[in-house]
Amino acid sequence: MEYAGSYRLEACLGSGGMGVVHLARSASGLRLAVKVVHQQYAADPEFRARFRQEVAAARRVSGAFTAPVVDADPDAERPWMATSYIPGPTLAEQVKSNGPMSPAQLRRLTAGLAEALRDIHRAGVVHRDLKPGNVLLTDNGPKVIDFGISRPVDSDLRTETGKLIGSPPYMAPEQFQRPREVGPAADVFALGSLLVHAATGRGPFDSDSPYIVAYQVVHDEADLVGLPADLAPLVGRCLAKDPEKRPTPDEIMSELSPPSYEADAFIPAQRRSLERPLAGPGGEQRTHVGAQSPSGRAPEAGTASRPASRQDAKHEPKTATKSGAAEPRTAADRRRRAKWPALAVGAAVLVYGGLWAAQGFGDSRAPSSGQRGSGAATTADVAFTPWLATDIGDTAERGTAPACSYTPSVSGVSATLLCSTRGVAAARLDPADGRVLWSHGSKAETTSVPVVSGGLVHSVLTSTKTTRLQAYEKDDGTPVWSADVSGSQGVHHAGDTVLVVKPDGRVEALNGATGKRRWEHRLPGHVAPVLGVHSRQTGHVYAAESSEDGATTLVSAVDPETGELAWQRRLDGNLEPVTTERGALFLASLDARSMTDAVVRYDPGSRDVRRAPLPYLVSGAQMAVRDDTAYLLVSGGTLLAVDTTRTGGKPKARWQLETDVARSSGPVVTAGDRLYFSAADGQLITVDTADGTLIGRTKPRLASGRLAVMAALPVPATAPGRIYAGAPDGSVFAVDSENPDTW
Repeated sequence: MEYAGSYRLEACLGSGGMGVVHLARSASGLRLAVKVVHQQYAADPEFRARFRQEVAAARRVSGAFTAPVVDADPDAERPWMATSYIPGPTLAEQVKSNGPMSPAQLRRLTAGLAEALRDIHRAGVVHRDLKPGNVLLTDNGPKVIDFGISRPVDSDLRTETGKLIGSPPYMAPEQFQRPREVGPAADVFALGSLLVHAATGRGPFDSDSPYIVAYQVVHDEADLVGLPADLAPLVGRCLAKDPEKRPTPDEIMSELSPPSYEADAFIPAQRRSLERPLAGPGGEQRTHVGAQSPSGRAPEAGTASRPASRQDAKHEPKTATKSGAAEPRTAADRRRRAKWPALAVGAAVLVYGGLWAAQGFGDSRAPSSGQRGSGAATTADVAFTPWLATDIGDTAERGTAPACSYTPSVSGVSATLLCSTRGVAAARLDPADGRVLWSHGSKAETTSVPVVSGGLVHSVLTSTKTTRLQAYEKDDGTPVWSADVSGSQGVHHAGDTVLVVKPDGRVEALNGATGKRRWEHRLPGHVAPVLGVHSRQTGHVYAAESSEDGATTLVSAVDPETGELAWQRRLDGNLEPVTTERGALFLASLDARSMTDAVVRYDPGSRDVRRAPLPYLVSGAQMAVRDDTAYLLVSGGTLLAVDTTRTGGKPKARWQLETDVARSSGPVVTAGDRLYFSAADGQLITVDTADGTLIGRTKPRLASGRLAVMAALPVPATAPGRIYAGAPDGSVFAVDSENPDTW
């Protein structure tokens, strides 16, 4: 077999009882791992059902710790599935070739697999066959593969009576005793067995007979001899016979201190370059190196140690230059110095989403006398010095990155930097130095990114039973009005108007300044409209609704103040509005499997529709547009630049960059050929949009050395000459966008 779908099969990577995994390439040259089932199983209805289940499970869990699914056809003559190719040995191969892992490597493996199981279980999937052969070791951490016998928790597809499904040395007792009741705890048991193998080269239950192993798993105590003393108790709890007594993945990660990411990598040193700080000319490192604080973390540049008090820690100005390095004479010189080669990791994966929902709602915290008022400087008023605000309120909880929005100064009204995080519904910071001007505490479960509407600060606060829209005075944070928007299908800000989509599809518009209703009605032609994109240039907000068969999408431009339609058009395809630029609306085109296959550009003035097909199908695409070029961050760590004005010819990207970022925010593009996005470890990264070159990044900022747990990462906020971003350690920081080599 030479092709699977449109993918050319080049070499055999491995073979199992149910299929063969090939190294393959897409039309653009992207390397993939393609699993093709054996011919004898293709006609078996039960196997096809299982394979469909595998594809569905793999799609469901595609993330930072798995191989993301690129394409699949379970109904083909020979069913197949294509995933991102992940270079690196399996854990089984590593242990066989190099022997047991060192304690440091073992800690890193434990943390990585706990994170992987956390994400897999959050997707509602139980792997059920976690073993050394199904774990790939990469520079960017372990990746879990092969969901052939996994099951969604709510699946109706059950194991048949009398069939043993799994690998006995890594199966939990309940898999032998109660296979229909297997849950996430079974994967934790398998993790314990796998860790014993990684540490000793054998399993906790060892025998040449699978039947004896099965008996030992159910009745005998695990053999933990050879495990590091600090890990043995944790692994022992993973191997508890009672599923209720095993720790959860989150509990496993919480016990791994100090940070496991500082441990040795699995792969030889020459393959660990992605984990090192950026090096500038002459080999200097771009991250600050200095005396460590008592916590063991290096202080920010310009500070000698950790601030002594909480108040002092609110904002820490950073020096913008580095000693011992000649200052480039021009911005172009600085930019050339900052560039560094594009690095590729085939396993890097991005998550879905653009805007992030934080946690929050509650009582306010009054600003101090020195902080009260509207004294925030505009970005053009003073020379900018990078800064770090270590928290944005006394009620803020660490472990979640703050999400921020920036509003420039207009007609003498000062610029506004607003942020929220877990425990803080809204906080206003001085854009010039990061001082917290006011902050409101939070008890709600989620909080939107705060924005300015009608001259007030707005946050949407969601609790278990209610959702409220809360408005505050911009100057001092005094609550002004609130509205109950419980049960709404979406709350969207469009300038000075707030649009609320009711459960029955009707749209209600509220005055952002007063909370009073402007209008309420059903949008013509729409039953369940999806809102979200607002054009500051035209003032319109865009509603979209796909037909039931996904063949067409009704797109409407609505005047948010009056509710009147500016225009309406039915476009071909299942489309999602993403952004606007220079009056044109840009939409992502999705196929039947929700894979992005094209970018559609619609010009309302000329009614011109241009469809720019992507070189290959992508999943989890997050998009930004500038000068008619769409930039897509997709699952697998790939950044694509696509010319949306190009018509005809073979689909082709302007450029493609394989990043080393496992999870990222959506991208934001600014003038001067710059694209920015944030990583899950708190790094802010910038790319030259002219040629797709990585040109700068900040250092990681993690809470207690652990990656944050967030559904989506906050998009950086941009201002002239600077970028604002939040990090998982709870901090907000600002850097000079013109000089990434000083980050």
